[in-house]
Amino acid sequence: MSPTDHSSPRRRRPLLKIAGLLVLLALGGYLVVQYQSNGGGGAPHCTAEAPGGQRGGAGEPYEMSPEQAGNAATIAAVGVAKGVPDRALTIALATAMQESGLRNLDHGDRDSLGLFQQRPSQGWGTPQEIRDPVYAAGIFYDRLLDVRGWERLPLTDAAQEVQLSGFPGAYAKHESNATVLTAAFAGGGSVTCGGPAPTEPGRPEQVRAELVRIFGKQVRVDNPAAPAPAKAGAGAPEAEVTVGQPQGPADSAFRRARVVAYWAVAHSHDLGIARVSYASRGWTAGAAGGAWQSERAGSGRSGAPRDATAQADEVRIFVHR
Repeated sequence: MSPTDHSSPRRRRPLLKIAGLLVLLALGGYLVVQYQSNGGGGAPHCTAEAPGGQRGGAGEPYEMSPEQAGNAATIAAVGVAKGVPDRALTIALATAMQESGLRNLDHGDRDSLGLFQQRPSQGWGTPQEIRDPVYAAGIFYDRLLDVRGWERLPLTDAAQEVQLSGFPGAYAKHESNATVLTAAFAGGGSVTCGGPAPTEPGRPEQVRAELVRIFGKQVRVDNPAAPAPAKAGAGAPEAEVTVGQPQGPADSAFRRARVVAYWAVAHSHDLGIARVSYASRGWTAGAAGGAWQSERAGSGRSGAPRDATAQADEVRIFVHR
């Protein structure tokens, strides 16, 4: 074999490495363009964090898809509307995480359906009712509260008393993450959602209808107003839905306002919600990596314009037109 034949593979290896590097650079450039083309929002995603952004153990942030976040938000909101303790929210969320992965399934074992894999043949309701997250969460809480001493039971035992599952110990492994979700939606934690700003018209009427269906007269939900001025450069105007609090205990009003604000952010992807304002903070789709921003007047650092600033006891939801 000639010296030339021996050296050819050696020369080809650097060429292959260079070609591979060029492919990686092209892919990176494509991802940057995609990221910038949707306003820097990246792929739709949501994160729930316990108070103080603690990490490790029960404080580990929990990552979700928009679908999972919307369903978790609804489960938490229904629990807050019913006035149940945080422990009940944690049990309900852990159960849905085990049964469906926080997805509203149209199938399951035998005739099981929905978030909690409830069965029409076992008296949980009609298939249509069970696949309604508001109904499914409501009847789960009703049956949990019927369990004598449920507050004192280990989470997996309390869930099993309701579910009668063939795998009674399966719920325990979700307790830490469910505790984070409870703190995020209804306690002192936070929920952030990143992704592109909506480009299709949203559904302000559905936003209002769902909040009325969950909370009834516990909140004051205004009719979608005339289009509000859009944030500079954001294109079409927005419709506003304002959620206020009737007279009542301040702590209950604060808890409801919090869960409404995070419910709106979690449902931004499917309902076309562009901005949310709650107390002194604002959230804008496709901006700030999905994080909440301060709305201090004149600071120039707000996540939403000053026209979106909400009072302490209300949530302002701006839906893309």
